[in-house]
Amino acid sequence: MAPWLVVLLCTICAVALLTAGMSLTLMIKGHHIDSEISTNKEMQRLGIKCAVQETREADGTADCSSVGATLPGCTGNCGACDIDHK
Repeated sequence: MAPWLVVLLCTICAVALLTAGMSLTLMIKGHHIDSEISTNKEMQRLGIKCAVQETREADGTADCSSVGATLPGCTGNCGACDIDHK
């Protein structure tokens, strides 16, 4: 058997196994894996924070009450975090 064919078959098998694993996780748990820090209750319970949020807390720019909650990242959503926030 040609070496490229073996590599192709191994790749197809790996992708099939990963797809089956993700499908089983979805079927068993009933929802997608929540990997977003701002919406995952277990991460919040453990005190895990977004790196940008930790940086803002360290330099004192995390308090959005003086400027309003319209700034990106002020809602606690790490998807809205931007590094250049002033």
